Amino acid sequence: MASADLTWLIIRNNSSTLLKRSRQYMSLEPNNLKGRNSFRYNGLIHRKTVGIEPVKDGKGVVLVTRKSKGLRKPAKNLTRVELKKGSRRTIATIRRTLRYNNYRKDLINAAVRRTCAIIQSQKPVVIKSKARTAKKD
Repeated sequence: MASADLTWLIIRNNSSTLLKRSRQYMSLEPNNLKGRNSFRYNGLIHRKTVGIEPVKDGKGVVLVTRKSKGLRKPAKNLTRVELKKGSRRTIATIRRTLRYNNYRKDLINAAVRRTCAIIQSQKPVVIKSKARTAKKD
């Protein structure tokens, strides 16, 4: 496999997942935690990448990690783990998994923030109704 630097130089301006908008270029590739088109958050070029996705049924998140071995078999390269036990336990599991499996330290906070945003978006919105005052005759 080519180095991450060489791959980045090739795909940074020419990618099918690139969104060229007003000032900041966005990227839609899998395992890009922030959605930015940058070397740090790119999910295609690094050996070990992390992705956080919502679960299909709407409760919890899926932790997607790429193994560093077996890069020539992309279908078997990703592992997906559903985390549905609760927000604090989910965040602790993500931190522990990334730290003890020697994933990149700069992605831990980004993964936790994305997890919090997904969990927050899955909570139902409660509309508070205002108490009406009685009409005076």
